Amino acid sequence: MVLLENDSFLTELTRLFQKCRTSGSVVITLKKYDGRTKPVPRKGHLESFEPADNKCLLRASDGKKKISTVVSTKEVIKFQMAYSNLLRAHMDGLKKKDKKSKSKKTKATQ
Repeated sequence: MVLLENDSFLTELTRLFQKCRTSGSVVITLKKYDGRTKPVPRKGHLESFEPADNKCLLRASDGKKKISTVVSTKEVIKFQMAYSNLLRAHMDGLKKKDKKSKSKKTKATQ
């Protein structure tokens, strides 16, 4: 997994969307990140770890290539605006659900 800066993450995410436009999918995860690089110690060892500020960890993968970035609280609004514009631009290939007609439902209940 490659940890990128916010702007380069968005450009790489655009490339992933373009590559998977015809077939394939892109999986994006978002979670709270406290800055730890090591696992939480067991109950016997007390280590006080106070995160400086809240951060978000974003990961994206197309099954082969994985990218990630960490967004700090200062950059959240700027990143969120750019990220939402990117999602709006590339979510046009979604399939619509098939709506079942009411006549089929009434026949099944009778």
